[in-house]
Amino acid sequence: MEVIHLKEDYIKLGQALKAANLVDSGGEAKAVIQDGLVRVNGEADTRRGKKLVAGDLVEYNGKTVKIEA
Repeated sequence: MEVIHLKEDYIKLGQALKAANLVDSGGEAKAVIQDGLVRVNGEADTRRGKKLVAGDLVEYNGKTVKIEA
């Protein structure tokens, strides 16, 4: 499981996908999020700007990323 450590209070979903190297670009992040392929805490989320905070889990393409403070 990949871990992203927050530098601020939150990170946006699209930024988290890029930071974890799950996508190559913001455009790719936008596409996979809008297509409902990304799950946040077990539920599909189609908001690229969704704010993730410590404790959130992001799943995409068989990989899980944990957000930590």
